[in-house]
Formats: sequence, structure tokens, C-alpha cells
Amino acid sequence: MRKKSNSNPNDDVPLIGSSVIPLINKLQDIFSPLGDIDNRLTGLRLPQVAVIGSQSSGKSSVLEALVGRDFLPRGCDICTRRPLVLQLEKCCDDGIGNESFEWGEFGHLPDKRFYDFDAVRREILAETEKEVGVNKGVSDKQIRLKICSPNVLNITLVDLPGITKVPVGDQPSDIEARIRNMIMSYIKQETSIILAVSPANADLANSDALQMAKEVDPTGTRTIGVITKLDIMDKGTDARNFLLGKVIPLRLGYIGVVNRSQEDINNNRSIRQALAHEEQFFRDHHVYRGLSDRCGIPQLAKKLNQILEQHIRNVLPTLKTDLTSHLVAVEKELRSYGEALESKGERGAMLLNILTKYSEAFSAEVDGKSQAMTTKELSGGARIHHIFQSIFVKSLEEVDPCDDLSDEDIRIAIHNATGPRNALFVPEVPFEVLVRRQIARLLDPSLQCLRFVYDELIKISRACESVEMRRFSELRSRLEDVTARFLRDSVKPAERMIINLIDMEMDYINSSHPNFIGGTKAVDMAQSELKAIQVGRPQSDNDRVAAAGVSTTRTWGVTSLFGIRGSSVGNSSKRHAAEVINDIDQAPPVIQLKNPPSVLRPGEAETEYQVEIIVTKLLITSYYDIVRRNIQDLVPKAIMHYLVNHAKRNLLGTFIEKLYRENLFEDLLREQDDVVTQRRVTTEMCHALRQAVETLDEFVADVSTLSSSDSMDALPKRSYLSSNSYSKPSA
Repeated sequence: MRKKSNSNPNDDVPLIGSSVIPLINKLQDIFSPLGDIDNRLTGLRLPQVAVIGSQSSGKSSVLEALVGRDFLPRGCDICTRRPLVLQLEKCCDDGIGNESFEWGEFGHLPDKRFYDFDAVRREILAETEKEVGVNKGVSDKQIRLKICSPNVLNITLVDLPGITKVPVGDQPSDIEARIRNMIMSYIKQETSIILAVSPANADLANSDALQMAKEVDPTGTRTIGVITKLDIMDKGTDARNFLLGKVIPLRLGYIGVVNRSQEDINNNRSIRQALAHEEQFFRDHHVYRGLSDRCGIPQLAKKLNQILEQHIRNVLPTLKTDLTSHLVAVEKELRSYGEALESKGERGAMLLNILTKYSEAFSAEVDGKSQAMTTKELSGGARIHHIFQSIFVKSLEEVDPCDDLSDEDIRIAIHNATGPRNALFVPEVPFEVLVRRQIARLLDPSLQCLRFVYDELIKISRACESVEMRRFSELRSRLEDVTARFLRDSVKPAERMIINLIDMEMDYINSSHPNFIGGTKAVDMAQSELKAIQVGRPQSDNDRVAAAGVSTTRTWGVTSLFGIRGSSVGNSSKRHAAEVINDIDQAPPVIQLKNPPSVLRPGEAETEYQVEIIVTKLLITSYYDIVRRNIQDLVPKAIMHYLVNHAKRNLLGTFIEKLYRENLFEDLLREQDDVVTQRRVTTEMCHALRQAVETLDEFVADVSTLSSSDSMDALPKRSYLSSNSYSKPSA
């Protein structure tokens, strides 16, 4: 590739622009079928020039002058109602000015070339009205137009709707806000060059285009100012200070141009003639003749070409990284949707795979072998272990079996156990009745523990959802139902076993258990405790008699439960009541008894049965501890056997029995419409990204090859794919 001679003003533009700008155009063509890639691929922005300006600022005239053809819709209202992505590509002519070398091609009509530019205008109008109708509404959906001509330089521009202040005619009431939001969505991107068009016959300091550009580019590093209609400024005024950047400085500078007037257009004055008139105007003007590098459409074309070229060079390294990272992310998303299932065999294999993975994930969660194990909190089987040891076992250990038994309760129980006779020994019945009541208290926490573990298994089952299951809502719902029903059914035998364990303990009080305290030891401890209590108060006669081992009111012993026999002391000889009455000279008055109350409590002193009460408490506590340890051990075992391990062993079999049926394949594996749509869209996006990465790789390879040849001496020695290879353009 060689440089042309400088006979044409455009020929002194570095030839590298003929490579990098078409490269971006090709990337835009790749992504254009996806629609708005800004929304689809967050963070991916292709370099482009956004053309903004108010209505009647001369935007259309500038673009047509750059192309050298009349092809844009015109009118007194909004002419551009959809963003027009205009790709200008320089192509070689045949040397004789054959117009067949100039043609346009729309993105929505990729195989049709337009050689008639009036037809191009009509197609733009038709495509606009197809989207927004015949009114004056606007849409952010792009129209893409490529124009190939030997009379253009490689530039890519986006013509945006003109800024308007007040709705006119049937324009929407929010037309200003909609247009401003659309413009902002383009110019706020750091990869966009802003071409701010302002008419010279208006107040340039208050230009809408320059004000919007300043909002997103306050330093003016990526804004080019274009001042139109210089030929119709008030006499005695000029735009010299603006062109020199003395009023609103811009790093990329300003270009002044002369537009065709409406009269010129009505009189069919060609763009070629208008450009000749512009050149003559600047040559003859006493102010602008000294600013030839800042005036005229040819200067604007060269400046845009060079700035866009340099801008593309600067962003290419980041662009390659962004494309690659987006490709990795999109490929991962595509894998999550899986392949479309066509045959019954594929559906069966997929269903079995999902059921197996779900069951394996369930077991892994319970066993603590899940690959998705969290380090932030307990999960899975660790939570079940916590329920057993830190909640169930610990709670039972904190229970005092006598906390709800007062001395009065035990005294009444002893009285009730003696029946109509005075107790000759400490009866077994109160101990057994009371200890059974305490054992029965263990049932509720045991069943609560079972319920807690069931709830944890439900949580675990919901955490086992595989990536494939997201595609099939019906399968997910049925799988959850089958799992929940299976676990509920597994709770029943565990519940029966726990109830049986408690019933077994209540049905037989094993006083021969080796860890049971026994009666003898309990009596000794009770007497020692009672003596310790009595040390702090004076002994009564009864106390002293009791300490001597003689009872003044009753006699008692201990049964075989305590390991010794009770003994009784005989009473004095009895006399018959009749004999006593005969000894009395006069009969006493009749003694009237009070009716017994409905609720009757023993009327003896509080010290009655003190030893027996202490003994009973010691026996209850000792035996309760034995039972508690049994329950603490056996209840978790029952839950693990009947519920947890049963689920691990039989869940997959239940799935196969209930769900793996050929007549259910289609219903269970029917994908949601949005999944099908997302797979299609993601596939298209993945294909576009692969194409884009391949295009960039090919370009890098071509540059590397050319860099080693003598024909590329004009290029920098280092590849411009390095972000530091080129300095930024000066103002």
C-alpha cells in the first residue's frame, strides 16, 4: 500500500485510517443485528462520532457536504427522527468519474445497493415511518447506512435528532426530554467523539449543542465544534474568536463551514457548486483567509478522519479486552441454558441426569461435601448436627426434673399412695407416678427436634437446584413436590419411633439399672441433708426423738426399692370403746363432724414426710438422668435412620419411580418461552462476539505483518494496539 500524491487535499491523511475506521465499521456491522449493544453488552462501546445540534443548525447540510450527495430528508420540523449511523468508506474510482462507484447500502437491506441517492432519502423516510409513524415522534432504534465513494474519507458518524425546545404541531409533549435523553445516551460514552454543530447567526455562547457537550465532556477533550452559516452573520461580525477557541475552548478545536441556503436547494444547486462557493468565500474573506486550516468542509472531513482514527487507536487495546471478557461471560450464560432437546432419547437422558445430580447434591449437602460450601455460616449437615448437640441435647440437660414438683406435691402424692392407712414405709407408687410424668415431658422436645431436622432437609432440597433445572419450571415444581412429600412420609416412622422410645421408658421403670442411685443411698443422703438443715435451728422434742430413731406419730420403713425391709413398732394394748363408755357415769354430748371440703389437703405439719420427700426427689432426679441420656442418644439416631439417611438412600429411587416416565418427558422438560428466547438471543450475541474477536485478531495479524515490511515505514515502529503508542492530538 502506497501513499498517493498530494494533488488531492484528502490524500495527505495517514493511510492507517483506511484500515482502522473500516475495522470499527465492520464491528458495528457485526453487532447491528443485535440491536442496541449498549443495553445488551454493558461496558462495550465502539468508537464513533455523534453529531448533535439544534433544529435548523445545518447538521444535514454538513453531513451531505461530507458525502457530496443530497440524501437526507429535509423539512421545517424534525427531519432526523431516528439515529442514523452513517459509515463513509473511501473506495477507488475508475478514473473517468463513473457514478456507479458511489452507492449506499442499508443495514436492514444488506444485499441491495442504492445508486440513486434520491432513493436513499426515500428509504430513510420509509424506515423512519415504519418505526415511529407519520407523526413527529422519535425512536432510539438506529438506521444504518453505508456510503462508498471515492469522494469521501473514512468516517463513521451518528446523526441524532435535532434539539428542540417547544413541541410543534403533533409532536409529543415530552419531545424535548426524549431527544435530550437519546443524545445523552450517545455522547456520555467516553468512546464517542462529539461533533457539536452550532449556527453562526445565533448566540454561539448559548449553543444547545455546546452546552450538552460540556455536561458530559467538561474539559472539551473529545468535542469538535462546527460553526455553520458563517456567510450569513451580521455585517461587521465574525466567528474568529470562536474558531480560535478563545470563547469556549475545545481541545479538538473548531471548523467553520458555509451551508447551502434553502434557496440554493430549491434551485437545485449541487453540492459540488456549494463547495466551490464555500472555498471562494473563505479565500475572499479578510478574516477567514488567515484561518484556512479551520475553515471548509474538506478541512472538517480530514479533521474528523484523523481524530477518529487516532481515537480508535487509543481504544483498541481496551476494546479487545472488553470483547474477550464479554465473550467469556456470554459463553458461560449460554452454557447455563443448555442445548435444545429434540428427541425423546435426549429428553430422557437429560431428565435422568438432572434427577441424579439433584440427589447427589442433596447427599453432598448433608455430608458436608458440597462444592458450593459457604464459609459465612453453617449449612447442610452441620446445621443438623447443631440442632442435635447445641439445641436438643443442651436443652434437655438444662431441665431440672423437679422444677415443677413442690414438696407439697410430693407430700400429697405420698398421702394418696397410702390409701386409707397410715404409711408403714415409703411407697413406690409416688416415685413411679412422678418419674413417669417427668419422662413424658421429654416427648415434646424430641418431636420438636424431628421437626427442626425436617425443616433443614427442606432447605437443603431447595439449595440443590442445578443450573439445568432453571430451564424447566414444571420439572422444578414437580421435583419440589415429590421431595417434600417424600420427606413428610419419612417423618412418620421417625415420629412413631420417638413416641415408642418414650413409651418404653414410661412402661417399665428399671430400678435395677446400674446407674440408678438406689433406695439405701437415697435414704442416707436424705437423712444427711435433713440433719444439715436442722443444724441451724433448735431441736424440738419430736426432732430429738426422731434423731434417736424413734417416731412419736408413726412408723415407716423402706421397700425393696431401697434395698432394706421396713419395721414397725407395736402399739399399746387397745381397749374396746364400749368398755370405756361403761366407765363413764354420764354420756358426753354428741360430737358433730364437719363435712369434708371438695378439695382436701393433708393437715399435717410442713415437716411431715421430709425424709420421704427428699428421697423421692433424689430418686426422680437419678432415674430421669438415666432416661434423659438414653433419649439424647436414641432420638438423634432415630431421626438420622428414619429420615436423614433414609432420604439419602432412597430419594433418587423415588424420583425415578414418580417422575422418570416416558409420558412425562415432554411436560417436565418443556422450557419457558423466555428461556427459549434468551438462548436464541444469547447464541446470536455469542456468535457476534466471536466474529468481533476474530476480526480484531485478523487485524492485529495483518498489522504485525505489514509492520515488518518496508512499505509500512510511515507507521510507528510499535503496534498501535499498545495504549501508549500514540499521543493524543493537540488542539
